[in-house]
Amino acid sequence: MAKAERITGTPEPEPGAGADSTTESEGGETVKPEQGTGHRKRRITALLLVALVVYLLDLGSKLLVVAKLEHHEPIQVIGTLLQFTVIRNRGAAFSMGEALTIFLTLIAVAVIVVIARIARKLYSLPWAIALGLLLGGAFGNLTDRLFRSPGVFEGAVVDFIAPAHFAVFNLADSGIVCGGILIVILSFRGLDPDGTIHKD
Repeated sequence: MAKAERITGTPEPEPGAGADSTTESEGGETVKPEQGTGHRKRRITALLLVALVVYLLDLGSKLLVVAKLEHHEPIQVIGTLLQFTVIRNRGAAFSMGEALTIFLTLIAVAVIVVIARIARKLYSLPWAIALGLLLGGAFGNLTDRLFRSPGVFEGAVVDFIAPAHFAVFNLADSGIVCGGILIVILSFRGLDPDGTIHKD
């Protein structure tokens, strides 16, 4: 078979690539790009880089505001429309669910585990960015819950971004929300983490 293909000039499929680049699904056309191990590794690297940037920005900003702003008057960034002021939040993002600190910590751990499982079949750069935002944000707030007072799994998250008429939040919360929004957009567009595009 391989000899006949060489004679007729038909190229052999590359390792890691599917036999067909396009498959049909019952709900509509499904387009699946070529996938290889190197391609997946690059997407995982992108995910980890995004997560690292979000995590370091969140950690650095929290260390700075705790050192410089806690127990001080708020700093007005845009008058009263946007201020920086430190609060310790034992709830979820945007100060919700303050009585569920341990439960929220377990949810953050579960999110990290799910992202790790999805990463095993990750071939889409937009999904890598979205999951990286989620992962960096989850690790940022989880660090607070593990290492800040009053104790392990019960630590209060440092929030400091205070828009007018809105809850106080931090950069980890922003990463989680932006990642979630991007995932919704990708899902509506029919793009899966493995690079499959569903066309209805």
